[in-house]
Amino acid sequence: MNRSKDSHIQYEVAENESFRTHEEYLDEDYLQEPAEGMMTMGEHLEVLRRMLFRIAGVVLIIGVAIFYFKDETFDILLAPHTSDFITFRWVEQLMAMMGMNFVFESYNVSLISTELAAQFMTHISTSCYLAFLLSSPYILFELFRFVSPALYENEKRYSLIVVVVVYLLFALGLLMSYFVIFPISFQFLATYQVDSEINNTITLSSYISTFTTLTLMMGVVFQLPVVAFVLGKIGIVDSELLKHYRRHAIIVIAIIAAIITPTTDIFTLLLVTLPIYMLYELSIGVVKRVET
Repeated sequence: MNRSKDSHIQYEVAENESFRTHEEYLDEDYLQEPAEGMMTMGEHLEVLRRMLFRIAGVVLIIGVAIFYFKDETFDILLAPHTSDFITFRWVEQLMAMMGMNFVFESYNVSLISTELAAQFMTHISTSCYLAFLLSSPYILFELFRFVSPALYENEKRYSLIVVVVVYLLFALGLLMSYFVIFPISFQFLATYQVDSEINNTITLSSYISTFTTLTLMMGVVFQLPVVAFVLGKIGIVDSELLKHYRRHAIIVIAIIAAIITPTTDIFTLLLVTLPIYMLYELSIGVVKRVET
């Protein structure tokens, strides 16, 4: 009996020691320091905070510089609102070289401000918009540097390529809008009259709003190859499907170009349609590359 009782007591002691050891193990597991090279949640938040402060500082500096150089900034932004804009001159020279006598109709639309603080607020909002636009390469660099430690080497390489391509295509879209889409659209809409006695005077806020909307829209449209790459990567589309619907795509692209540039001449329509169609063909090549 005593031997049995002693064995029972020893079993309980061993069980309690085992329980305490397991409990201590759990405490150590939850309280142990992160492995070497790993960061705690607090350290991640600190890195994020510093990154956001750096981005805010760069955006603020660029915004103040743009705000200070007001004359130079608005000389560039307001240049497309007259018939002396460089794109019109280039087109006329190109047509002359081709033996065609094509001249854009001369126009000079007046811009007005109808509210007391409209010009000042437009100056501030435009400075903020351009500051984010010009600092976007640095913002993308900071974001990539923040997430890159969590990526494998091949993921880093693909991510870097995608980020660079996205930005370059976005920049091309902005240039396309500034030099082609916006001046042609503005020339048509600002000079359109239902009656010769009604003169068009465009508000500054309407001009800037249309300018920013078109530039952003073209920046998004030029992401077509990137969208095709992603869809091809996950297997939603393939190159044969895009080739099969090429004729349908041409019609859709022409409709989009006609909406963006509501002019009556075929030359302007082709001037907008061709770059977008070239992006579609580039998308076919990108998807085909993904399939190999």
